[in-house]
Amino acid sequence: MRVLVLSHRDVLAALQPQPCAEAMAAVLAGHARGETFMPLRSVMMPPGAPGFMGLMPGWSRGHGDTAAAFALKAVCILPGNPARGLDAHQGLVTLFDGETGIPTAILDASAVTAVRTAAVTAVATGVLARPDATALAIIGAGVQARAHLRALAGVRAFEHVWVYSPTTAHAEEVAAEASAAGLAGVTVAASARDALRDADVVVTVTSAREPVLRREWLKAGAHLNAVGASSPQNREIDTATVAASALFCDSRESLANEAGEFRLAVAEGLIAGVEHVRAELGEVLAGMAGGRHDAAELTVFRSLGLAVEDLAAAQCAVATATQQGIGTEVEL
Repeated sequence: MRVLVLSHRDVLAALQPQPCAEAMAAVLAGHARGETFMPLRSVMMPPGAPGFMGLMPGWSRGHGDTAAAFALKAVCILPGNPARGLDAHQGLVTLFDGETGIPTAILDASAVTAVRTAAVTAVATGVLARPDATALAIIGAGVQARAHLRALAGVRAFEHVWVYSPTTAHAEEVAAEASAAGLAGVTVAASARDALRDADVVVTVTSAREPVLRREWLKAGAHLNAVGASSPQNREIDTATVAASALFCDSRESLANEAGEFRLAVAEGLIAGVEHVRAELGEVLAGMAGGRHDAAELTVFRSLGLAVEDLAAAQCAVATATQQGIGTEVEL
């Protein structure tokens, strides 16, 4: 059997933000309609290890020109990697034929994760942020900050963009890259509070263990995408923000099991539980639930990352790579 292998660079060449966002919207709506299946990701945390490994299997029955498929992402999360100049996410996404189970493609998981996560945020921002949003704040300055700036550039007509990181040099690097890519009005903020003061759309992409923002720092009508800190031990946002928000998520099951700030808000008695969730993003996209109710509402999209997103992103990348001759075929 022949398997297409897409390296990190191959994935970035084949998986562009807009087509990926379209694929994410389609698979999330399909998931809401019962067209996909996935269990909660399993996580292995060896005592004393510098990180952990997650396994994320998924299945899609296919639709239109997209065939049925199985997929598995095996990813290691190493918080110390950025200091080495490496993405904290390292691993592989493997695609399997939906009828025979034959492996068809192997992709670098770091690149897939970066692009698809930002693409999902772009979709959420498109349906939940106010149409007149003009100011964006990014809290964090790693791989995901860069991916999100690329993905969000065309979602709203942003006139002002603030980037904040505790390490100013990292924020300056991200801001310079964004400006060089044509995104106007990019400024490094002196603090997270300064970055958020006038922001209509906020993205948190950190590995923080304690909140990097507080409810009182967010303006009325803001939309917040909480993307990082995707384990129960970590949290980027405070429980007051969770309680005050119209809360949306990619998966109620993931939210209840993996989102530290959500679980703490329940434990503190600020919210009842998953009943606080207005809808999964896929339900909004499928027309099964409503989104923002009014211009003054604080909306929050809590992104945990789903196996079916990796599956759809991998299929999107493979389709483009096959058309453009990207990647390497190997015999197994």
